[in-house]
Amino acid sequence: MAAGAIRLLFGDESEVSTHPYLAHTWAPKGFDLKVQAPGQAKRRALLGVRDARTGELIVEIARTKRSADFIRLLEQLERRYGPAVSSLPVVLVLDNGPIHKSKATTKALEERSSWLTPFWLPAYAPELNDIERDWRTLKRLHIANRVLRTEAALEAAAHHAIDAMNQARGVHVIDLPMAA
Repeated sequence: MAAGAIRLLFGDESEVSTHPYLAHTWAPKGFDLKVQAPGQAKRRALLGVRDARTGELIVEIARTKRSADFIRLLEQLERRYGPAVSSLPVVLVLDNGPIHKSKATTKALEERSSWLTPFWLPAYAPELNDIERDWRTLKRLHIANRVLRTEAALEAAAHHAIDAMNQARGVHVIDLPMAA
């Protein structure tokens, strides 16, 4: 291992909805484009990290975007990159979002400080976070222009998109057993 070697991860959140995300649409001049959307929109939060070395997306799909959801992502990271698996220190690039700075998250980050170091981006600088491009790709190429009628269909589409993006990068994803 080279001196100063680290595992660099870019973390952030996004969301997807059962109502269509319209991207790159076309309609004749003067024609109003209308897309039927089923009732009240259902949403899912995508809490994820992008591994800078492999390009792998590791995503926790949740009904909410709360500290507890982010802590579940940290637990997933610990199973993949923690001291029981690797001696390589991990740097997690984060924005200053409320779920990253909450008391519960601060405690969870401190509990992992032996192997995980958060790196805080300046405010209003999403262009510095590599995972932002992945969220855009996921929405524009995999979720866009589709009506997903159920929450199950929305979650399945999100999982399929993440898997497709990882496969396109040649990432061999190993499913780790969930903690009891």
